[in-house]
This record gives sequence, C-alpha cells and structure tokens, in this order.
Amino acid sequence: MRRRLVISYLALTLLVVLVLEVPFAITYREREERVLESKLERDAFVLAAFAEDEFEGSADLDLQALADGYADRTGGRVVFVNDQGELRADSDPPVEGPRRFDSRPEIRAALTSEVAIGTRYSETLGTSIVFVAVPITSGGQVYGALRISYPTSELDARVRRSVLLLVGAGVISLAAAVVVGVILARWVTRPLEQLQTTAEAVGGGDLAARAPTDDGPPEVRSLARSMNATASRLEELVVAQEQFVADASHQLRTPLTALRLRLEMLAMEAGGPGESGTPGEAGGNGGTTMRSDIEAAEREVARLSRLVDGLLALARADRAPAAEGSAALDIDTALADRVAMWRPVADDREVRLEVVGAGLTAVVSADRFDQVLDNYLANAIEVSPPGSTITLSSNEVTTPGVGAMVEVHVVDEGPGLSEDERRQAFERFWRGDQRPSELGGSGLGLAIVRRLAALDSGRTELRAAASGGVDAVVTLQR
Repeated sequence: MRRRLVISYLALTLLVVLVLEVPFAITYREREERVLESKLERDAFVLAAFAEDEFEGSADLDLQALADGYADRTGGRVVFVNDQGELRADSDPPVEGPRRFDSRPEIRAALTSEVAIGTRYSETLGTSIVFVAVPITSGGQVYGALRISYPTSELDARVRRSVLLLVGAGVISLAAAVVVGVILARWVTRPLEQLQTTAEAVGGGDLAARAPTDDGPPEVRSLARSMNATASRLEELVVAQEQFVADASHQLRTPLTALRLRLEMLAMEAGGPGESGTPGEAGGNGGTTMRSDIEAAEREVARLSRLVDGLLALARADRAPAAEGSAALDIDTALADRVAMWRPVADDREVRLEVVGAGLTAVVSADRFDQVLDNYLANAIEVSPPGSTITLSSNEVTTPGVGAMVEVHVVDEGPGLSEDERRQAFERFWRGDQRPSELGGSGLGLAIVRRLAALDSGRTELRAAASGGVDAVVTLQR
C-alpha cells in the first residue's frame, strides 16, 4: 500500500508538472520569437535611417562597415540592396561577388514599401531564419531595402536551455514529491500496518492484542478504535464460551461418573452368581435382558464422556494461539514415542505398529504433534483387523510457493473410506461408523487434529492407502 501511495503522489506531481511546463515551454518559444522579431524590426528601421543618406547620394557612408558592425554586436546578418534588388552590402556573404536578392519574397515586399517579418527556410544557408525586411525610403521614394536575418538555431538553442532548466526544476519537484510522498505514505500506512498486525494476532488466537489509537489520520484512528472494540467484544464472547464449555464439561463429568458407577453396580447385581454358582434372583431371561440394557447404557455413558472430553479439547484448541511452542522436532523420535505409548493397546487387538524412519525434522509443537498422532493412531487401531499392520512414516515434499515440507503418514489396513467420506471426515461430529467405539467415536477427533495442525501452519488430509485402508497425513513446515 505504501508503494501505491508514493506512486500516486508521484503520478499526480508528474501530471501537474506536465500540465504547467509543456504549455509554458510552447508559449515561451512563441514569446521569444516575437521578442526577437520586434528587436530585429526596431534595429532594421534604425539601420535604414542611417543608410538613407547614402542611398540618396547625399552622404558617404560605408554600408559594409555598418553591416559588419551590427553583425559583430548581435550575431544577425545584415543585407543592403538597391531598388533593383542588387546587393550593396552583406555582413556574411556565402559567396563573393555581385548578387541579386529580388527573388527573395521579403526583399520584393520591402521594395514595394512594405515591412516583411516572418520565418522561412533559406535554400542558400540551408537553415531556417527569422527575418525583418524594411524599405529604405526618402520623400516617398524607395531607394533600396534592408534585411536583418537571424538563424532559428540560435533561438532554438536559447529556448532549449530554458526548457532544460524547466526539466531540471520538474525533476527536482518529482524528487521532492517522492520524499514527501514517502513521509506521508509512512504516516498513513504505519497505523494500517499495525492494524493488520493486530488483526492477524487476533485471528491467530491472541484476543488480547490491540491496535494503537493515537497514530495516523483521524479515519485510521477511528478504525483502530472500532477494531479494538470488536476485539474486546470477541474476547469476551470467546472467554465466556470457553468458560461455559469448561464449566459444562466439569459439571457433566460428575453425574456421568456417578451414573457409570451406578450402572456398574446394577450390572454386578444383575449378573452376580448365587450360592450354587448359577444366576441369582436377578438371573434368568430377565437378568440377561437387564444386563444387556445396562451394558448398552454403559456404552452410551462412555460415549457421552468422550464427547464431553472432545468438546473441551476442541474449545482449548480453538483458543490456543498459533505457533506457540513451535520448534524443530525430530519426527522419527516422536513417532517412536507414540508407538511405544500405543503398543499395549495395539497388541491387545493383535495389530502391529511399525515406524519407517527418514531422519527428518519439522517445526511444530511437540505436544500438539503428539495429540495429532494419538488421534490418528486411535482411529487406525479401531478400524484395523487382527493381524494387520499400521505403518508410521515421513517424507519430504516441495510445495509451490511454500518450499520444503514434511508429510507424516499413519497408514492402516482397514476397510478404508470413500472419497466423500475422506473429505467429510474432518467436519465436527462426523462419524463414518455408528457402531460403539472404545477408542474414540465422538466425531470431534479429526476436527481437533485439523485445528492443532493449523496452529503450526500445517495441513491435514486423508488419502486412500495402497493397502485399501486410510493414509492419514499431516503436512508440516520443514
């Protein structure tokens, strides 16, 4: 934005300079040409007055000396001709010898008692000239003519010098506009950049971030105050929501725990053996039905407990600031640690866990990465048939515009998911299988995984594995 503002100031200044200087340069040349013609006309009449007696024959005047003297002083060319157009004197003759000038239009006009002023191209000199031709008269009789000419190259050189001065002034003006524009752009954009930084911080989870309200134009200060008010209100709402979730989770845990204990006691009473080892009074078909109902209730209580825990974990993940605690982590070591943690559960289900090391590191929070792996492993173990293998591995990939990334894979040999199911799996409360689950089943696990990965600028994805199962992937910064 700062660059656009400076370019805008520069473009506006350039437009003003062009609007002022181009017409001025054109007008200046026209004015200089008129001034030159006026001076030449005045000088021509003065010289004609001096030469009048010589042309009448009443005085002995050296016309050549008069012409040369004027040419030396002014740089103009002076030509005297008689009434027949024959040359009498020339301050700068291109060739020696007698010549006639009656073919020159301005000389012809002067010999008819007219004053000729203008600009034309001279074939003899090979350049354009500014000329003034006046008659030399006495008593109403024309005795000859005088022409003073001036090369336009001299006029053009003088105008060119003035134009160069104008261009120099314009360049200085543009340079000054750049300096002033940079200062103004910084004054305008600095608070906007602070606003952007504050907005990014709030978007990243730092709801306590605030933008300064005492810098920049009044409109920007007003925007900063409005943004701070919005952030404060958002912080209040999020804190209230988090507090509600925490309180609700805490309050729900107690009755759910008590309900589970009561169900377990009822199950013991319903299935407890009599003195002879046969079912007691609660035995029989009625006891079997009661035990089945109690087991179903226990499963629902367990699912509700996991749901409460998942809601609390998701609320905490949403509230966590981005990239907090991120550092270079050895992926192979982290995978080995999680496999060691989950191996007893996998062994109990006759599922083998295998780690394929690649010696890679990624910038990630160790705690969040462990939670991601725990969710992936819980889902993989849940769907893996006995005798199958779950493979944990990593590899390096290059993403256009981002650079080197690390993909971590958790691949199972389960029944797999369809393309639509893999795409929907990260939605909250989505469950691909409605059957009771011992390791998960709240529908929040993968939603938590996606949020945790995003906090470390990572991405999550479910792909189809070559074994027919699911390849759960998390992509992290290298």
